Amino acid sequence: MAHASSNEGRGPLYRLYINRLRRRLRPEDVPHHIAMMIDGNRRWARQLGYDSAAHGHRAGAAKMREFLGWCDDIGVGVVSLYLLSSDNLRKRDSRELSDLIEIIAELADELSHERDWRVKHVGRTEELPTELARVLAEAERRTTGNTGLHVNLAVAYGGRGEIVDAVRSIIAQHGGGGGSLEELAANLTPEQIGEHLYTGGQPDPDLVIRTSGEQRLSDFLLWQSAHSEFYFVEALGPDLREVDFLRAMRDYASRDRRFGG
Repeated sequence: MAHASSNEGRGPLYRLYINRLRRRLRPEDVPHHIAMMIDGNRRWARQLGYDSAAHGHRAGAAKMREFLGWCDDIGVGVVSLYLLSSDNLRKRDSRELSDLIEIIAELADELSHERDWRVKHVGRTEELPTELARVLAEAERRTTGNTGLHVNLAVAYGGRGEIVDAVRSIIAQHGGGGGSLEELAANLTPEQIGEHLYTGGQPDPDLVIRTSGEQRLSDFLLWQSAHSEFYFVEALGPDLREVDFLRAMRDYASRDRRFGG
């Protein structure tokens, strides 16, 4: 596990350093799938004296658009963004939640017009407000044929719930084929569960990044991150810089991945 701080300027020396980090990053060292937990938006808003967390969430959404560009530019294939958990939907203040839902809808729509990116919603659609569900579905439909960066938007998402939904799907499929539960129990494999996750068919994340210094998964991609590397950034979400991102890439490239060893 590693940490990055945020206290450098953005002048010519900063750009030189950015360019040097980019040049030293070899294509084979770039993670294919990055999962990002954008955290600290509310703290950012409070520290700047805003009376509403919405300012932080909007700044965080703008940073996520920028972050996706950084990923695309160095050849990352898949990025999963943790935007709204199922727990958030149940526990957040109603005003803040309303603002956050609007911000996520705007972000999904904007991303569906960005470059050649493909947008996919991962989470429980039935838990979403009707309008947000419509916007996410439309963003997914609009970008179905795109072949660029694959962007997973985790909204109304929970890792435990995802595993439950996968098992339910497997049971329903097996039962529909006339099989017994005993047969299913005897033959169930991790690969089979993986195929029925929201991210079925995608590679698992190579790297999970979380901002604001917090060091926990918060129910994000629990199954998929079994062998992922983790990188924790001290900067609050809206303050994340490209240099923080490239340092994460440099750190990832230096690791010896053992995949459970």
